[in-house]
Amino acid sequence: MNLTFRLLREGAKIPIRATEFSAGMDLSACLTEDVTIPPHEIRLIPTGLAAALDEPSAMLMICARSGLAAKHGIGLANGVGIVDTDYRGELCVALINQSNTEFTVTNGLRIAQLIAVPVYMPQILTADTLPDTQRGSGGFGSTGTD
Repeated sequence: MNLTFRLLREGAKIPIRATEFSAGMDLSACLTEDVTIPPHEIRLIPTGLAAALDEPSAMLMICARSGLAAKHGIGLANGVGIVDTDYRGELCVALINQSNTEFTVTNGLRIAQLIAVPVYMPQILTADTLPDTQRGSGGFGSTGTD
């Protein structure tokens, strides 16, 4: 599978893996000026990149960087960003500051991880019943708390 990037702005950085076996590639902010995220607020941070996978049964996921989350309370506002394989617009990252201290995003700061994952495209069916399982319709906490 090939992942091709288009640089949309000067200063955009092609994502790289921090180590040979890193699952995610680091996405960097592409900014003309710093962006400060006040406590408990969200800011959309551009990367200056567009991307194309050559595999239609795959997608890109934008995930939080654990260091930003653990050290600064910075995560993704939507949990995980989904980039459909046919999207060709700029990759932007919705960062949320979950701390009580403002956080400043600077140009080039590694703000998220980009991961290519397979996608199953099931045929959608409807039915009056579903196959029985041991769990059945047991929901949140139905299998215990430990």
